[in-house]
Amino acid sequence: MTVGGRTAVLVRLATGSGDDGPVTIPRVPAREAAERELSDPRYHQNDPNLLQRALNWFWERIGDLFDAAAGATPGGWTGLIAVVLVVVLLVVALRLRLGALRRTPTSGGGTLFGDRPRTAAEHRAAAEQHAADRRWTEAVQERMRGLVLALEERALLTPGPGRTADEAATEAGRMLPAHAERLRTAARTFDDVTYGGRPGTEREYALLSSLDTDLQHSKPQPASAATALDRSGT
Repeated sequence: MTVGGRTAVLVRLATGSGDDGPVTIPRVPAREAAERELSDPRYHQNDPNLLQRALNWFWERIGDLFDAAAGATPGGWTGLIAVVLVVVLLVVALRLRLGALRRTPTSGGGTLFGDRPRTAAEHRAAAEQHAADRRWTEAVQERMRGLVLALEERALLTPGPGRTADEAATEAGRMLPAHAERLRTAARTFDDVTYGGRPGTEREYALLSSLDTDLQHSKPQPASAATALDRSGT
C-alpha cells in the first residue's frame, strides 16, 4: 500500500468515517495510530522550514493589516493607494523644500575643540593640508581652531576647552574691537559648516586665513580706548 493509501485508511479509522462498514477499532487507539503514522518524516519532506513559516506568518499579518486599512478607507484598495501616494508626495515635497536633514545649530553653537589638545601651529598646518586637498570644510574648521588657540597662547583669550566659536569671537572682539565684526563672521562660518551641514568654500577659507594673519599682528586695545572709540564713532 502506498503512503497516501495508508494515510487515508488511518484517517478514516481515526475519524470513524468511511463506507466500508462499521469501525471495529476503538476511536482513541485508532487516532493515536494515525498520529504516529503522520509523524513519519516522509510526510514532511516538502514542509516549509521555520524561517519560511515565520515569513509566511509575517506576510499574512501584513496582508490582514492592509485589508483592514482598505476596509476602513473610502473607496477600498483604490482609496488606500491614493492615500499612500499623497503621503509619499508630501514627504518628497517636504524633503525638497527643507533640504537635507541636518543638525540645527544652537544659538551658541558647539564647542571648538575636540578631546586631543593641539597647538595653534598644528591646527594651521592641518588647515593648510586640507586646503591643498581642496577639502574646504575641514580647512575652515581647522583654521578657526588655530586662530582661537593662537589668541589663547598670546593670553588674549582665557583658555576654555568647552568654548564655542561665538563665545570666542565675542571675547576676542572685546580685546580687538577693530576685528570684532570679522570675528563674528568667522564664528558664524564655523558653525554653518560644522553644525549646519553646509560645505565650506575656498573664499571662506581665504577670509579666515586673512583674519588669522591680521590678528597675529594686532595688539589688544585697552577697554577705555575701545569705549572712547565707540563713542567717537557714534
